[in-house]
Amino acid sequence: MCQVSEEDLLAARFEAERGQLRTVAYRLLGTLAEAEDAVQDAWLKLSRTDVGEVRNLGAWLTTVVSRGCLDQLRSRAARREEPLPEQDGSVRLPDPVVSGLATLDPEREVLVADSVGMALMVVLEALAPAERVAFVLHDMFDVPFDEIAPVVNRTSAATRQLASRARRRVQGVTLGADTDQARKREVVSAFLTASRGGDFEALLAVLDPEVVARSDGGALLPSLLRRGADDVASQAIAFARFAADAHLVLVNGSPGVVSFADGRPLSVMSFTIREGRITGLDILTDPTRLAAPGLVG
Repeated sequence: MCQVSEEDLLAARFEAERGQLRTVAYRLLGTLAEAEDAVQDAWLKLSRTDVGEVRNLGAWLTTVVSRGCLDQLRSRAARREEPLPEQDGSVRLPDPVVSGLATLDPEREVLVADSVGMALMVVLEALAPAERVAFVLHDMFDVPFDEIAPVVNRTSAATRQLASRARRRVQGVTLGADTDQARKREVVSAFLTASRGGDFEALLAVLDPEVVARSDGGALLPSLLRRGADDVASQAIAFARFAADAHLVLVNGSPGVVSFADGRPLSVMSFTIREGRITGLDILTDPTRLAAPGLVG
């Protein structure tokens, strides 16, 4: 009879937590590859640790992953030379989680099981590292402030204040956004049809007059900011001419669009919709990230 080793048992316990840990790391870091690295680092630390006195392995692993992500966020902030998004309108978009394409790894859908949309992920990108950790752990994963405080090296009261500041910024962006998935899909489909057909008036009908469109082109393409329905509609029609193929998909759990040319992904678009009109578009056009294995399929 084959005996199961302690290492195998520990590995099995870790695998049972992996999905949750990846979700935590993705929301903290906004990149799929770095999130996977953070989870793998947690496994390496676990494999070198005597866990005999660990009462709650899931909580212990969440703490390890969160500390690693906080270090990564602080390192990222220290390297940053460009202005923050709110200073010049530019934005670094997090990696989108796209579902609805047959070739996509279905395991990634767990990352957005509760539909944490791109608009929220973009706001998280602009938070200070400790604010992001406090908000994500408490408001998204119900981790008590007493457990978060040692991660961010603050008192419990100070950690609560970090999360409160982050919450105010998040609510300012997400408050009032439509939640009816069928209705949002209708609006995105109308946008796509009008763009393909070059129908300027039809685009104006689905765009909020104050709509803001932001694109992240990475190092190879310029990032663009468009404000107002006329400007955004004109850009949508111009871009549609380059995209031979476009598909309605889910981007972070909400209706979006992936565009292709010659089988190569050109963009991933996510939408913020309020009262049946598009108020925001976040568009990833970075060819390097779009070509990453498994991002789009």
